[in-house]
Amino acid sequence: MKVLIIGGGGREHALAWKIQQNEEVSSIYAIPGNAGLSQLAKNFSIDLTDISGLATFTEDKKIDLTIVGPELPLSLGIVNEFQQRGLAVFGPTREGSKIEWSKSFAKKLMKENNIPTAGFETFSDPLEAKKYIRDLGRPSAVKADGLAAGKGVLICPQVEDALQAIDLIMAQKAFGQAGEHIIIEELLQGEEVSFLAFTDGDTILPMSSAQDHKPIFHNDKGPNTGGMGAYSPASLISEKMHQKIMDNIMIPMVEGMARLGIHYQGVLYAGLMIHNDEPMVLEFNARLGDPETQPILMRLETDLIHIMLKTLQKKLHQVSLNWRQGASTCVVLASEGYPGPYPKGREILGLKEAAQISETVVFHAGTAKKEDKIVTAGGRVLGVTAVGDSIAASIDRAYAAVNKIHFDGMYYRKDIGQRALCRPV
Repeated sequence: MKVLIIGGGGREHALAWKIQQNEEVSSIYAIPGNAGLSQLAKNFSIDLTDISGLATFTEDKKIDLTIVGPELPLSLGIVNEFQQRGLAVFGPTREGSKIEWSKSFAKKLMKENNIPTAGFETFSDPLEAKKYIRDLGRPSAVKADGLAAGKGVLICPQVEDALQAIDLIMAQKAFGQAGEHIIIEELLQGEEVSFLAFTDGDTILPMSSAQDHKPIFHNDKGPNTGGMGAYSPASLISEKMHQKIMDNIMIPMVEGMARLGIHYQGVLYAGLMIHNDEPMVLEFNARLGDPETQPILMRLETDLIHIMLKTLQKKLHQVSLNWRQGASTCVVLASEGYPGPYPKGREILGLKEAAQISETVVFHAGTAKKEDKIVTAGGRVLGVTAVGDSIAASIDRAYAAVNKIHFDGMYYRKDIGQRALCRPV
C-alpha cells in the first residue's frame, strides 16, 4: 500500500510515524515533507496550491491513500479534485472545510444549530468595526475571517487594543486576504481545550482530548502562535463534559452541515473554552491540529490507516479507538522571532541524544537538510513528544529530551502541561 501525506510540519511527521507501523504500508510519500519526514518517507516538492499537479502526481505514483494535513489545500478543493479523479483521499471537501476558511460561515452555522459560542458581528468596513468596538466598550476578540496559520486571532482586553487590531488586520493587511473581513466576538473566559473526532458524516468517533498552548510566552502571555505545545488527555474533560461536548457541539455541527448538503468526512476539530463546566466553541478546524496530533497519536493504539479507510467507506461505526493509559506531552521548540519573522539555516544539535530518552519522539516541523546537517527552516522547528504513566512523567520525559537539543535562538515554553498537574489524569 502506498500512502501520500500532504504537508511538511510536525503533524505530518507524526502521521508518517504512526502510519509506518502498519505492515501493509510499503511506501510513504510526503509533499513537501521535512528533514524528519525524509527518514520515513520520500519527499517531493510540489506547491500545495497546485491541486491539479498534486492529483497528477498521485495518479502517476499509483498512490492508494492520500492524507491531507494542512488547511490550505483543503480550502482550495484538493479533496474535490481527487474525488473527481477517483483517488482515495482523507479529508473534507472545500465546502466542508469552509468551517475553517470562513469564520463567519462557521459562526452562522453555529448560531443556526444552537451550538454554544460567543456573540459576534462580521465586518468588511473598518470604520463600522471601530464604531462597534467603541459602542461595545468591553474586552473582545478580533479575528481574521480567513486562514491565517493559527495567528489570526487577537485578544483585546481594552477598546484601544481592539482598534489597533482592526488596523493591523484590515489596514496593514497583516494576514493578507484573510483579513478582508473580520469577526468581532465577546471575549470568552475560561480554559481552552481541543476536542477532535473522526467522522464519516454519520458516525462521530471522538479522539482523546488535548490542551494546546497557543500564546508564545509562559503563562499564556504574548501573541498567539500555531501552538507552542500540547498534552493529552486534557484533564479538564470529564466523562460528563465529554458527553456534553458531543451532544451540544459535535453532533449538531455534523448534522447542521448535512442539512446544507455538506457530507463531511475526515477530522472535525473544535477549539473550546470551558468556564463553569460549560463548553463554548472558539472555532472549528477541518483537519488534525498541530501540535495536538503529536501527543494524541503517541497514545493511539488503533491502526490509523484502518480508521481512515473505514471513514472513506462510511463504515466508521465498525471502529473502536483504543488508547494507551497515562498521558503524553509535546513541547515545541521555536526559532527566535516567531510568530513574526525568524532566521533560517541554523544547525540543530543533539537530536541523536534526545532520541535516546525512552518513550520519546522528536517530531520535525520546520527543518531541512543542508549537506550532512539538519537545520532550521521554519518558525516552529521541532515537537518533542513523550508518553508516560502520568502527565507529570510525560512532562519530565519531554523536557529531559528538550534539554539535549540546541540551536541558536531556540525558544520554548517551560510550562507546557502545568495546569494539568493540579487535576490528576
